[in-house]
Order: sequence, then structure tokens, then C-alpha cells
Amino acid sequence: MNRLTIALLTSVLMLGCKATQINTSQTPNGTAPVQINSDFTIAFGSCNKTDIDNVLWDDILSTNPNIWIWGGDNIYADTDDIEQLRGMYRAQQEVKGYKRLTKRVPVVGTWDDHDYGLNDGGREFTAKRESQQEFLDFMGVPKDSPRRKQEGVYTVHDFQRWNGSIKIIVLDTRYFRTSLTPDTETDKRIKPNRYGEGTLLGDVQWQWLENQLKTSEADFNLIVSSIQVLSNEHGFECWGNFPHEVDKLKKMIVESGAQGVLFLSGDRHISEFSQTRVEGLSYPLIDFTSSGLTHAYSDFKGEPNPFRVGEVVSTESFGLLRFDFLTKTVQLMMVGDNGVVLNDLRRKY
Repeated sequence: MNRLTIALLTSVLMLGCKATQINTSQTPNGTAPVQINSDFTIAFGSCNKTDIDNVLWDDILSTNPNIWIWGGDNIYADTDDIEQLRGMYRAQQEVKGYKRLTKRVPVVGTWDDHDYGLNDGGREFTAKRESQQEFLDFMGVPKDSPRRKQEGVYTVHDFQRWNGSIKIIVLDTRYFRTSLTPDTETDKRIKPNRYGEGTLLGDVQWQWLENQLKTSEADFNLIVSSIQVLSNEHGFECWGNFPHEVDKLKKMIVESGAQGVLFLSGDRHISEFSQTRVEGLSYPLIDFTSSGLTHAYSDFKGEPNPFRVGEVVSTESFGLLRFDFLTKTVQLMMVGDNGVVLNDLRRKY
């Protein structure tokens, strides 16, 4: 049993019975969401600049999460200078609020383009191998871990409680991603590739993901993607730029028989819920986007998303998920400064 596994199990035992501390008296729409019983609590977020004060760390810690998940852009390096990259990771590790969190809560997650090292970058980034080692250092992955020899930062974490279980499948949408198609016809930055052209995950990671889903016996299976899975019309990076891989993912989920699959995503500097029905799946697929932690799209005026549920949050926030294993229910909340719940969604599986 490695050190991370021990830390995760310890956290489950220590934090599993604690109540989530959030402020439901000042929600923007004037209604306070009724909190469900939580057997397991996950906090996650993305888009975090080390040179901007993150006022959310105390709010995150006060929810007593069983785990914190980085959703990508954990720092903004945008460099192939490994010394500079390492320095920014070390600066983040010394942030007081984050340091307090890491002493109490296990940390897992993925990267996105800015901590990968190249804006909108994919497999062409020449320093990706060196960057991966710095990322694994930041995540506290042991030097003798097999992940040190693996190409890409994808990984899995399993959590077993007496009354239920959760599998967290962390994807790498950078290391293997092939080229994007610039949109030269509209004011959008990117348009979808020709159907069947290119890949986000690469062959090896796709095979790994299929095995994780097919063999999963978890009550809930969370797939962490640094970019949005469902929202596909905004013209920025998303799974929709590889439409054949979106179809492949949906088909894989259906055929796997995996229970309670949810997507967690970041990148966009807004937070929103997206949802779709897939033929052959008894529950809706939800993509919970939480972004950003230190800076948000405050001038957001709207954008198309045919899968959106509820309103977009365009202020700094983090995501919170509370799981009730007895009723197979999950409550998803966007939480802002002072623990204010900005939006919430509940689904029973």
C-alpha cells in the first residue's frame, strides 16, 4: 500500500462523519438548498494563479472534504523552462490556505494547458516529459511510482466505504491530443475536427479508460477531464472538437455498465452544469464545470450550450459534491467566497 493510499484511507476515516460547513442563508436566488446526508464529500476546482490571492481555500477547508481534486490550470506557467515551472509549483505549495488544506486533505488531479506548459497545447509540446515529472512532484507522487514511467498523467483512485464506493478516473487531455482546427469562418477560435480525425486521449489511454469502466463495481464513477465534455458550441477547447471521441466515450460508458458516471471539468473561467440523455443509459450524464478559483469570466454575457441546466456562475467558485450512498443521491454545488452556494443540482441514481 503506497503513501497516497494510506493518506486517502486515513482521510476517509477522519473526515467521513463531519458535516459540510457552507453558507445557505445568502444564496443569490434567495432560496437555501437543503443539504443531503453526505457519506463522502469531494471538493474540486481549476484555474488558479499563484500571483492572485485565492480567497476560497478557507471555504474549501471548512467543507471538510474527503478529497480535493485539481481540475487543471493549477498554476499558470506557459513555459518549457522547467526551473520556472518548478518555481511556480513551489510557490503554490507555500500558499498558506493551500498548505493548510494539504495537511488535512489528500490531493489528486490532472493538468490543463497552462500548467502543462503550452497554451492550448497537445502532443506537440516538446517539454511534456519533463513537465510531467514536475506535475507528479507537485501532486506528491512517490519517485518509485509506476506513474513516473508512464506517458501521461492519467490515473485512478478508488474509495470504499462500508455502505458504498466511488471511483475517480483522472484523464489526461493534453499529452496525446492531436491538432485542433482553427475557425477561420466565424469569430470563434476553434471549430470541430472532421469526424474521425484526431484524438484527445490516444490509443493507450483509451484502452485504459475502457478497462476502468468495464471493471468498475463502484456506485459512482467520476471522470475528471480538464476540458468540458458536453458543452460544445463556444468555440474554445472542449471534447466537442473531437465529435467522434464524444460518441466513443458515450458508447463506452453505456457498454461498460458502469454506475453513476459523472464528469468533472474546468478550464472555462465559468461554472455551469450540463446534462444529456444517452440511449441505453438509465441515468443522465452530467458535466459539472467548476472554474475558476482565482479569476473568472466576470464580463460573461452568455454563450450557447444546448446541454446547460440552470444558470452560469461567472464569479470565483469551487465545486462541491456530496454523496449519499443509501439513497444513491449526489448533490452538486458551486460555492463562492464565505461559503455562499451560488448554484446547486441534485440527482438520484
